[in-house]
Amino acid sequence: MSLKHFHIVFLAFAILCDAAFWLWMHFMPEDAARAGAMPLKPYAGLVCLALLAYGLWYLVKKMRTIII
Repeated sequence: MSLKHFHIVFLAFAILCDAAFWLWMHFMPEDAARAGAMPLKPYAGLVCLALLAYGLWYLVKKMRTIII
């Protein structure tokens, strides 16, 4: 697997993990509050959106200029 493919796989995994973390805090707020993770909820949502935007930018713009 090339480095660019690893980058795409790692980015997809990061998006899934961050989205799952945000969903856990959204749908189970009692458990998240008990774990002390509730202050991170807005940041997890913003990071997920930023990772999605970066992933789209990488796939659309950056992948065209990278030599295979």
